[in-house]
Amino acid sequence: MSAVRGEFSSRFGFIMAAAGSAVGLGNIWGFPTQTASNGGAAFLVAYLILAFCLAYPALMAELTIGRHGQANAVTSLRAISNTKSQKQFAFIVGFGGIICAGLILSFYAIVAGWMISATLEPIATLAGNQPITSWLSEQSLSRNLIFTTGFIILTVAIISRGVENGIEKWSKRLMPALLSILFALIIYVMMQDGAMTGLKAYLVPDFSSILNPELLVNALGQAFFSLSLGTSVMIIYGSYISKKENLVSLGAYVTLIDVFIAFVAGLLIIPAMYVAQAQGVEIFSSQGELLSEDTLVFQVLPALFDGMGTIGLFVGFAFFALMSIAALTSSISMLEAPVSYAVERFTLDRIKATWLIGAIITIVSSTIVIYFDTLFGFVITLTTKFGQPLLGLMCCLFVGWIWYRNSLLEEIKQGCPGVANSVFWKIWPWYIKFICPLAIALVFINSIFG
Repeated sequence: MSAVRGEFSSRFGFIMAAAGSAVGLGNIWGFPTQTASNGGAAFLVAYLILAFCLAYPALMAELTIGRHGQANAVTSLRAISNTKSQKQFAFIVGFGGIICAGLILSFYAIVAGWMISATLEPIATLAGNQPITSWLSEQSLSRNLIFTTGFIILTVAIISRGVENGIEKWSKRLMPALLSILFALIIYVMMQDGAMTGLKAYLVPDFSSILNPELLVNALGQAFFSLSLGTSVMIIYGSYISKKENLVSLGAYVTLIDVFIAFVAGLLIIPAMYVAQAQGVEIFSSQGELLSEDTLVFQVLPALFDGMGTIGLFVGFAFFALMSIAALTSSISMLEAPVSYAVERFTLDRIKATWLIGAIITIVSSTIVIYFDTLFGFVITLTTKFGQPLLGLMCCLFVGWIWYRNSLLEEIKQGCPGVANSVFWKIWPWYIKFICPLAIALVFINSIFG
């Protein structure tokens, strides 16, 4: 790999960067909300099964494509294509993933802006500045535009510094901080009234609803969203992995960390919902449906923190600081997907490419903010529920049906010489060729016709 492209300098650096991409708002904002909206523990069980049985094999496919190609997603996919039509298909899948990553970052930046605003609100309250406190806590066009743009600028500043000095350096710092705040908040919430009711709803499943078509497609989308699959992100990160590293174990570590953080985030958010409910906050409608899904944490948790008195200001600051960190660790990976393509395809200077693409995403985000009611939910559904699983399926097809099996084995053997005799190699190529595409297709067919 050329020095110009850069690579992760250590195994720990890659794991923290890839886990940071996976462990973001998808885990701490999206997963608990999806769990609360889809039957609690039943959704958790479906998510765990799909994460290990479908998302992990797909993650391995994307990492392997990236490390073999040593380039952006389009170029890496074309490197394993054998015919003109396959190369055209490679462009559609690779560039489609780049567009998907850009669209996700566009709505992600809006939510991250809310997180930063909520982080600053307790500070304004402690300072006694009521006008600023009200502005920070209320949905407004000016607030959303300012914080969305500010978050994108912060993401651009990190990405412009490259792989080792940007992505890896900040992931190493942000991920441990995220975990520390998360566990501290869980300990606090578990000591409050109502927490045990929430814990039961989260951990005791109603298996009669586990095969609900809507639940399954949401669980699949969540598994792919939280692992950043189908967005070219993991192909890019795979291209920055040294040939000496064991891809099989790296992929397993990232999946385990991602699922673990999602599970732990549920341990915080779901009990916190019931704690807030015990304090008089309305969580569910009279029909038992979750209220305000997209803005759940911004309505339920501030009410919970308000009930704590002065200490609630500090707890609220810690929680939303955690959410902001989680957002940043994921946003830097999503911006890297289009930036790496622009730098390598058009030989642009990295800093110029980063700021140019950052400006484009800012325009898209601002458009979503202005037409929020029409576009916000639509973009989320388009990208996370349909785009990512389908693009992930296409990557599985590339590895299972287009890439020659011997070439695939040679790539994985680099860093893992004994893989040919392992259980992984006896199962995974067959699994990625038949089971993953079939299972993903069945989930979608079931959701449409079931």
